[in-house]
Amino acid sequence: MNPEAMLEKINAEAGDKVQEAAISAPRRIQLKAQPRQLKPLLAYLKETFGLAHLGTISGVDLGENFEVIYHLSNADSTVNVRILTPRRDPKIPSVCPLIPGAVLYERELQDMFGLVVEDIPDPRRLLLCDDWPEGQYPLRKDWKFERPAEIIPGGK
Repeated sequence: MNPEAMLEKINAEAGDKVQEAAISAPRRIQLKAQPRQLKPLLAYLKETFGLAHLGTISGVDLGENFEVIYHLSNADSTVNVRILTPRRDPKIPSVCPLIPGAVLYERELQDMFGLVVEDIPDPRRLLLCDDWPEGQYPLRKDWKFERPAEIIPGGK
């Protein structure tokens, strides 16, 4: 199904789950949804259009909010589903019940942005070491790198 027909069907059938819908480039559809509508929308896209391949989940620090983008695709199109979550309470639902491979991307969002992924099946750290300081999230705009004191073997 071409992107124009997909967009028309999404607007007709899933309009209550989508805040905004547009074609942004050839074979690419952009959707914006509320976090509470994310799982029903992804289930609809998977069942209706076969959008079962999750290429990645991206996070963006927008200042007051974080934007989380789910990049789904099938043989015909790529659909990006965007949600916003506030910085003061950054929670998103886990999509692992629908797409089990999402757990790695969700763990990365926890490590790098400090997002709370609700009901994630494996909340362990993925990229940062176990002794990484709590509350330090390297992909947040307000994060400041502090060089650790150099340790020179032999005491000099």
